[in-house]
Amino acid sequence: MAETNVLRLFNTFTRQVEAFEPRDPERVTFYTCGPTVYDDAHIGNFRSFLAADVLRRFLESPMCVLAEKPGHRSGERCHQERCHQGPRQVVHVMNITDVGHMTDDADGGENGEDRMAVAGRRLLEAKKAGKLDAGVDVDPKDPRQIARYFEGRFREDARRLGLKLVMEAEKDAGLMPRATEHVGGMIKVIERLIARGAAYVVGEVGKRVVYFSVQHFPAYGRLSGNTLDKLREGAGGRVSAENQSGKRHPADFLLWKEDPSHIMKWASPWGEGYPGWHIECSVMSVEGTKARRHEGTEGKGGGGAEGGDAGGEDIATMVVPHAEPIIDLHSGGEDNIFPHHECEIAQSCCAFNAQPNGATYAKMWFHPRFLLVEGEKMSKSKGNFFTARDLFAKGHEAAAVRLELIKTHYRSNANFTEQGLSESAGRIAQWRKTAALVMEARDRDWLPVWGIRPDVAELVNRFAERLAFDLNVAGAIAAMDGLANHSAIRSAAMACLGIKDFDDLSAFLHKHPLPTSCLDARSAMQAVESGRQKKTFEEVWGAIHLMDAVLGCIFVPTDASSPSTSSVVSEIGMFIGVEPSPEVEAKLRERRDARARKDFAESDRLRDELAAMGYAIKDAKDGKVEVRRK
Repeated sequence: MAETNVLRLFNTFTRQVEAFEPRDPERVTFYTCGPTVYDDAHIGNFRSFLAADVLRRFLESPMCVLAEKPGHRSGERCHQERCHQGPRQVVHVMNITDVGHMTDDADGGENGEDRMAVAGRRLLEAKKAGKLDAGVDVDPKDPRQIARYFEGRFREDARRLGLKLVMEAEKDAGLMPRATEHVGGMIKVIERLIARGAAYVVGEVGKRVVYFSVQHFPAYGRLSGNTLDKLREGAGGRVSAENQSGKRHPADFLLWKEDPSHIMKWASPWGEGYPGWHIECSVMSVEGTKARRHEGTEGKGGGGAEGGDAGGEDIATMVVPHAEPIIDLHSGGEDNIFPHHECEIAQSCCAFNAQPNGATYAKMWFHPRFLLVEGEKMSKSKGNFFTARDLFAKGHEAAAVRLELIKTHYRSNANFTEQGLSESAGRIAQWRKTAALVMEARDRDWLPVWGIRPDVAELVNRFAERLAFDLNVAGAIAAMDGLANHSAIRSAAMACLGIKDFDDLSAFLHKHPLPTSCLDARSAMQAVESGRQKKTFEEVWGAIHLMDAVLGCIFVPTDASSPSTSSVVSEIGMFIGVEPSPEVEAKLRERRDARARKDFAESDRLRDELAAMGYAIKDAKDGKVEVRRK
């Protein structure tokens, strides 16, 4: 029986690379901690979200193989009868945090100001200064309007960057649940924790607080390494003198705070107030993924029956046997490891597991590392702090931003640079040129014009193998390069189509636009097999689709509102992502004439002038140029 590599990932909980073994390999449950919508998401946020998106896309791919038997050792290959070959369903859920985040989160989130109030003041200042976008109508004093405003902007940015989850959520809102819409479930879970002795109430009426008792969960600290002894001494940023009164242990964390004056508040058994930050994910991950939809429950209730709402009786009664994981996969930025995910594990296991001690909540914990910009930590004072829309406004294509953010291994600190972004844009341009050639030649046989047939199957296997070992995206990109930059593929396709110069394909691509979405998995596999049997370019066409279904950079929707996705062809060349202007075209003609008479000093001077105006010039064939924003 043939053998193949199963997907292995670094599990933050166990601190080792291990085979990913979901409870049901046909239906993987995946929860990602999403944005707190009090500001625009920056590119560091999106690095983490995009890493999760690539993982999710690979899990869905027919190239992804999962181990089915428990105890499959890290590094082992898997016999096919013990494996599950994709495609498969991935139920991917990402929350929207629109309540519970305070300015003093690092100290427990009890005495600070709600971040929505801070955002409101910032919006009010922008409104008075006339800096809000035209048509924006948001009341800076209404926290829900503030949240919806920034949530909408996040969804726009995420859609352009190709987050599949966000596009799916347009049809199924339950995939992106809002914390404010699940407070009822949070209250039920808090009641369960109190009933099981894992939480307690302190304070007089009007000032009541519900805390989780970390001593009730001896494994607290295992994810992050912050033991209870360290936390008692003040390590980890969770201890402050103001918050300690009434706590049984300094690391006990907030589940609910009674505060009738708070900007956002709900009725509860402990008075009118608001939930702590951590409790929301324990609720929304279970409700959103319907993670234990086949399990029974204590007392009455449907046991999370398929298609039912886990937020009613299920969230209040569901019990997971022994110390079994509740969801398969959980992701978030490395800054979520502590305190957020540490607290999430403790409260979830104590609420839902029959045997909380030894439980891990998720089978696999996936944490991408921080992003640097030009080698330094992002900082507004340093001028290297960018949101996604900052880059879009500069004319950078969303696909190039996506590739630049995913190309470094998720467990390494990525260094985002303007040079790297330009190189990513160039790489995608090369991929698309080859894709366009293959698309037009896909029914042709290349052997009569080019005697060498590259091993397309080997390149596809190499792509899958790189991703299967701890999501090595850099290795997968190299495999895509091997396919898209293969001289035999390009030369044979160009010969079939009567094209002589690969570098002069911009106009060809403009005349033959690529599809704006990948073939579905079944169609892509059929194309690969059909092309292999017929010895046509269809094999390459299907392979490019299989790979890009994971990378998400070639076949992407065109956003008419984005200048970065439009192109205009003129007699001087192609303007990509920018509108040609008479002034710029005049300078380009002057530069073309200078080059023709070999006056390279004048040519360089004009290039520098255009660069100072914000334009990047690339020389093409016959004196023509490609013009982009820098």
